[in-house]
Amino acid sequence: MSNKKSNANKKADTIQKGNQYKLSTGETITLNKQSTLKYMARHKWLYILLLPGALYFILFRYVPMGGLVIAFKDYSPFKGLMGSDWVGFLQFQRFFSTPDFFRLFRNTLGISLLQLLLYFPAPIILALFLNEVRNQKYKRTVQTLVYIPHFVSWVIVASLTYQLFNITDGIFNIIIKNITGNTIDILSRNSTFWGLIVGQDIWRETGYGTIIFLAALAGVDMEMYEAAKIDGANRWQLMRYITLPAIKTTIITMLILRVGGLLNTGYEQIFLMRNDLNMDMADVFDTYIYTRGIKNGQYSFSAAAGMFKSVVGMILVLGSDKLAKKFGESGLY
Repeated sequence: MSNKKSNANKKADTIQKGNQYKLSTGETITLNKQSTLKYMARHKWLYILLLPGALYFILFRYVPMGGLVIAFKDYSPFKGLMGSDWVGFLQFQRFFSTPDFFRLFRNTLGISLLQLLLYFPAPIILALFLNEVRNQKYKRTVQTLVYIPHFVSWVIVASLTYQLFNITDGIFNIIIKNITGNTIDILSRNSTFWGLIVGQDIWRETGYGTIIFLAALAGVDMEMYEAAKIDGANRWQLMRYITLPAIKTTIITMLILRVGGLLNTGYEQIFLMRNDLNMDMADVFDTYIYTRGIKNGQYSFSAAAGMFKSVVGMILVLGSDKLAKKFGESGLY
């Protein structure tokens, strides 16, 4: 522990002058291109392992950013990216003035807030209960069973939902009809669509989402539990005063990331579940961008809508991170 502190003090007292780094101990370290290349050669396998991830982000995250310029143009495939007319913020004005904007904003924000309220706490609660299981064989079995739905595609999830809730031979409606004599058209109602989407998220992702929180719980000092038990704490008090504070930083970090994706409800799930009868509550930014951009060929318009989503997401992440730091949390960076 003392070595780590001394190393941290050395780094804090480092004075840079050109390529020379002078430590508080009086030692001077010279870094140049040759020494850097020697270091990279000595640790070449680490850089080779880093290469696929770096290439992925360069090719699929940074290079496509150059294409965002079409949001400020009247893009035509025949004229090309450089030959298309520059229109400035006209596409954004069209997007904000369209009568669909407030409907899309309402649906997207409504689904996201419902997910934040109902889905976000679900992995935390499940992780807390799994952490209380003492039989390791039973615990591993339960973990495996709750992880499995994550690996089921949204197409299969949509098919299972249809088999459960369709009005003709769905299991749910068969039971309801036997009890009340009536059926409930859950799949086509506007009032039930948001709950259906959030329910699918909870069923599919709750188990997989516990991985991060269980990893955080694995680092909790067991001596704290033993000391609390000696003082007479029961299991609920252990959870409240030791377990939850131990994973508070992880919860805050995940919450910040979740808030940043409030306008990102996902395309595939909603596209598979929407139909002509529930379209008023089912159409969100992601499906709208697909319809206007891919099906209708309005590339600049859809790029402007996508950029609006990204900018709002970035503002939400920065704002929530700053708010977390204001309340004494570490935040993301």
